[in-house]
Amino acid sequence: MKHVKCIVFDMDGTLTQTNQLIYDSFNYIAGKYAGKTYTIPEIHAMFGPPEEEALLAIVRPDQIEEVMRDYLEFYRTNHNRLARLYPGIEEILSFSKDSRKHLALFTGKGIHTAKITLQEFRIEKYFDFLVTGNDVVNRKPSAEGLHKIMEHFRLSPDEILMVGDAVPDVKAAHEAGIRIAAVVWDSYAKDVVMKMKSDYIFHNVGEFHEWLKKHF
Repeated sequence: MKHVKCIVFDMDGTLTQTNQLIYDSFNYIAGKYAGKTYTIPEIHAMFGPPEEEALLAIVRPDQIEEVMRDYLEFYRTNHNRLARLYPGIEEILSFSKDSRKHLALFTGKGIHTAKITLQEFRIEKYFDFLVTGNDVVNRKPSAEGLHKIMEHFRLSPDEILMVGDAVPDVKAAHEAGIRIAAVVWDSYAKDVVMKMKSDYIFHNVGEFHEWLKKHF
């Protein structure tokens, strides 16, 4: 692993425990604009596109500008009450930077919520490149975002490690020919991810950090 020059991290479920914040943000909009409350599986079914597209399952297209203002205000205001950075993650990011690795973020989140989380948890400084759901035409499980990262750093697939917790992360890595470290410390699809072919599987943050220290 010494020849790995870039580590690509997913965000939700990998670096951050943000699921409750996402659920509450969606249901805040659903309650305000549609008088509805969605179950967790129903919200999971909307995952994939950035929020301004996902929310079209709840509101009309002509409402989306106003809705996004409300969504982002709720997301930022309630961020540190409902979300957290997994203990030990910042140490991993710091160690990786000190090991002279490029760090990239590849998330299906929209750019606005991704930046709120990076700023609120004060980890934006660790990342050299960011690919969000707004930066690609084809989102995860497409490997388009990983190709953008390879092009940006001028790296080959064997010089990159992808770290993610969900099925689309594993599929995107496979499509790009990149090794995948599946992290299942808070994966909402843990049972499915565990059955997929991954190069490495880590069950807790400490285990992953120890592995990095041994191999990097």
